[in-house]
Amino acid sequence: MLQSNENKEPVKTDHYKVIGLMSGTSLDGLDIAYCEFAFQQPQWQFEIKAAETQPYDKAWHQQLNRITKLSGEELIIADLKLGKWMGEAVKTFIEKHQLSPDFIASHGHTVFHQPEIGLTYQIGNGFALQAVTGKPVISNFRNFDLVIGGQGAPLVPVGDRWLFGQYDFCLNLGGIANLSTELQGQRIAYDISPANMTLNHFAQQAGHAYDPEGSIAVRGRVNQALLQALNSLDYYHAPFPKSLGYEWVSQQVIDRVEKYKLSVEDALATCTHHSAQQIAANLLLLLAQKEQPKAKVLVTGGGAFNQYLIRCMEQYGEGKITFDIPDKQLVGYKEALVFAFLGVLRVRHEVNCLSSVTGGAYDHSAGVVYGQI
Repeated sequence: MLQSNENKEPVKTDHYKVIGLMSGTSLDGLDIAYCEFAFQQPQWQFEIKAAETQPYDKAWHQQLNRITKLSGEELIIADLKLGKWMGEAVKTFIEKHQLSPDFIASHGHTVFHQPEIGLTYQIGNGFALQAVTGKPVISNFRNFDLVIGGQGAPLVPVGDRWLFGQYDFCLNLGGIANLSTELQGQRIAYDISPANMTLNHFAQQAGHAYDPEGSIAVRGRVNQALLQALNSLDYYHAPFPKSLGYEWVSQQVIDRVEKYKLSVEDALATCTHHSAQQIAANLLLLLAQKEQPKAKVLVTGGGAFNQYLIRCMEQYGEGKITFDIPDKQLVGYKEALVFAFLGVLRVRHEVNCLSSVTGGAYDHSAGVVYGQI
């Protein structure tokens, strides 16, 4: 159970109006969600009042695609420029919908995530975002957790617990597939495997931004040797807590697939089955540990629209798993919603980062506050 920090001032309200921002590894764009929250003991209520995605233009897409190759000086400049760009996007969004948010909570855009060496870094400068919008900002949610020995990820499970507790599992199919669930009285969560990060990469080789509904992958043939090689990667046999980043996916998966010189269709088919097998295997393993015969799984993220991926997951789920895909708004903006909620918990000085999930030394209230809330 999350507890308020008694050393802090008492919270003066149980109602919040927040803009949540999420920029994921799939490089689709900046997800912006205006959310309202109300705490009605013992539950949180929420509503996404307005949401849209500001796509990255070609220049930003190219820069973010090669962001790990920038020099230190270039990276600092990119951090400031992206913060200003995000600020302009949010400012336009506020004016368009005539909003008056209490504050902005931003995940930022992850450049590096190597928790094994204590490194995580997101760009989208909080000061720049605050200056452009004129609104207080909460960001840098991951950094402190690494200092106390955690992975700094995933963070969404706190939102899963308090906003979506009616589901046995919450599965997000973004650039990386991750899940969260309650197990033996604790929330656990971890990254399972690549998802849209690999699928989008190979779809782009055929001139598509992504593979709509898996329509390209379904025409391909699975390369069994490659599939076995991918499933044998050490990460999949490591215990949680664990998390993935762009570097690992690029080096361990994308580079490995490209060595096989497959057609785009075959590469997409193989990567789709790889993700589906890993997702189903993890769900079935946890289902057995929970001693449940069946499970209801909330599926969100862009991959929820990939019908071929969902069919493959159902196939490998052995009839024990029901995948519930909600309305398009929640599918597309759940992570932005949850980061808005993490901001609410930070303002209330309540735990928003769970040691049972990240492996950190203790639960804490994460996020750096820019401005006065």
